[in-house]
Amino acid sequence: MKERILSLLIGYVLGSILTAEIIVRRKTGRPASEFGSGNPGMANIMRVFGFRAGIAVLAGDLLKTAAAALLSCFLFPEQGQILVLYAGLGAVTGHNWPLWNRLKGGKGVSVSCMAIFLYSPLWGLIANAAGMLVVLFTGYLPLGAVVITTLYAIFAILFLGKEAAVLSAILAAIMFQRHFQGLVRMVRGEERRNAQLFRKK
Repeated sequence: MKERILSLLIGYVLGSILTAEIIVRRKTGRPASEFGSGNPGMANIMRVFGFRAGIAVLAGDLLKTAAAALLSCFLFPEQGQILVLYAGLGAVTGHNWPLWNRLKGGKGVSVSCMAIFLYSPLWGLIANAAGMLVVLFTGYLPLGAVVITTLYAIFAILFLGKEAAVLSAILAAIMFQRHFQGLVRMVRGEERRNAQLFRKK
């Protein structure tokens, strides 16, 4: 249990490094909260600063998740692959609610996608691909994000064991909570579609 808690903490610390904040402050000297929706995530940064800035945010968020998972497995190899999910959950929590930024973080989509893929490449790839297809055909980013973690949680329940299923369900619940308002706007016809979000720069 100690190793699992430490993996959560490792994930939280690395997840709290908001790539969007680093990039925006470097470009403007101002916090990401002052631009667009104020969300320090890939979609908002891509919409405001262009494609390359958004991809840089995505790369940073994927790398910090991978680093948390690899470090946890390196420090506690006897605990097995399950530490990837603990580190991933910690990274999502740190990304979404960083203490240094008054608990104002992102929505954890990229971090969650990376965590589930690292734990189970097959089911993670299927879930991520399904979510991307949902976004492609509907245009709604919140719907695709929720589909990814919900579908993965179902796979975990069916194929990956009880502990992985519980952690995956928590990730799905966090994703739903972070995108609840977006889903409500979608139902009301007020949510922007992805074609309106991204532009090259």
